[in-house]
Amino acid sequence: MSGRIGQRFAALKAEGRGGLVTFVTAGDPDPETSERIILGLPDAGADLIELGMPFSDPMADGPAIQASSQRALRAGASMRRTLELVRTFRARDAETPLVLMGYYNPIYSYGPGAFLRDAVDAGVDGLIIVDLPPEEDSELCEPAVKAGIDWIRLATPTTDDARLPAVLSNTGGFVYYVSIMGITGTKQASTDRVRAAVERLRRHTDLPVGVGFGIRTPDDTRAITSVADAAVVGSAIVDRIAAGLGPDGQPGAALVDDVHSFVRELASGVRSR
Repeated sequence: MSGRIGQRFAALKAEGRGGLVTFVTAGDPDPETSERIILGLPDAGADLIELGMPFSDPMADGPAIQASSQRALRAGASMRRTLELVRTFRARDAETPLVLMGYYNPIYSYGPGAFLRDAVDAGVDGLIIVDLPPEEDSELCEPAVKAGIDWIRLATPTTDDARLPAVLSNTGGFVYYVSIMGITGTKQASTDRVRAAVERLRRHTDLPVGVGFGIRTPDDTRAITSVADAAVVGSAIVDRIAAGLGPDGQPGAALVDDVHSFVRELASGVRSR
């Protein structure tokens, strides 16, 4: 596999461990604090970073990530600022893969062609666009792949063998297995069910498999990476950001350090299998 995502998973395989994928929303709770959080994630143990593109109607997300989008938007978040944040990160870190995750509406408003041009220039490695199915690949997926950006697709417990070939078409980087039915941050699948799902996916693809939704503790990351190539943690990290806000919604002095400390705890799970 080529590109930063492929290289990172190859390095993880050589180390004999799974990876930790961390999700935060760009601009949450404000531009300065968000930048400090994101710049510190690799040193805290994040192997890959998913950066949420703030959107007013994140339909697949639970209350925690919905609230993070609202905080970011109130603080002035925009697609242009998100890409500037990527550019700032990439100037400091040339190796850690960074994936933009979210919904098509903000990209459509920005202009798909302009978005892909600016995303490549900023240093984006992959895209997860949850509301563009394979039937709409000509809209953004195919141009993204042509531009050198990995198109990371979601598979779910209801993605059967008949549907998988369509889901895996044009997919690159890794496959994101959504381990539960429902929205983010609400419940958790058993390790046995995840194992069976990952084994089935591996019969259809050689791509790494990352598992997300409901992963909140070092024990969770340890269990998931015993059966998959990476554990994806989002809502639990976003909850830590929210917990660090004062009554006025402003970040407390310890917020950034607390988030990075929590990520170190999560990373200890993938490193101690």
